[in-house]
Amino acid sequence: MRIATWNVNSVRARQQRLVDWLKKHQPDALCLQELKCTDADFPFDAVKEAGYFAAVHGQKTYNGVAILAKQEPTDVVRGLSDGVDDTHARFIAATVGGVRVVSAYAPNGQQVDSDAYVYKLEWFHRLKRYLETRHKPDEPLVLGGDWNIAPDPIDVYDPAQWEGQTLFTLRERDVLQQVRAFGLTDAFRHLHPTEQKFSWWDYRMLAFPKNLGVRIDHLYLTAPLVPRVTACDVDREERKGKLPSDHAPVWLELKD
Repeated sequence: MRIATWNVNSVRARQQRLVDWLKKHQPDALCLQELKCTDADFPFDAVKEAGYFAAVHGQKTYNGVAILAKQEPTDVVRGLSDGVDDTHARFIAATVGGVRVVSAYAPNGQQVDSDAYVYKLEWFHRLKRYLETRHKPDEPLVLGGDWNIAPDPIDVYDPAQWEGQTLFTLRERDVLQQVRAFGLTDAFRHLHPTEQKFSWWDYRMLAFPKNLGVRIDHLYLTAPLVPRVTACDVDREERKGKLPSDHAPVWLELKD
């Protein structure tokens, strides 16, 4: 079973790239983030023509998440469903092939002294509560997404420069670890404990050609799936070419 995650940075702007990627790589499930469109504007027909069903939680202009799958996703949950007045479309969950799959788009946080940063930390606490009330660590669960946090120094191109900046502050890394304490394993780091690879590069300053990136797109697994993961990697090639997203897809393989 192949599961992937990709912040497409506008599904309409990247529609043909998305369809081509689906046809080429044939994931069983793909978690998408930053759709930047409403449900009504999502390209359902193009995705269906590529052989995929789509569960979508969209939002005009901003945010938006989806799960695409060869089998129709079931038991779809949109939002963290915790009673908090939050209009941001950042979370969707569904069951695909006996595995519970989550697509999450964590807040960026903007500046450390901003309300957006406080919202980001609270969003992670809300996610932690969601997992603790809705799931158990012994259930087969995959969380894919743009987490907007680089977990460790190896996950940024210049740790000294990044330290204290949004995406790599101590409080962000700590709150991500609190979520992971539910019983989540980083699939890429599990298989590649010392390899440095990035999943996001700024469009500016030739960041991609210079490989000045960070690893903020992750696939997390609960314990039952860890022995089944045989491969996990970043599709750096998809960051190349005309009009790419600033993120590259991350994918994993699970043996039956």
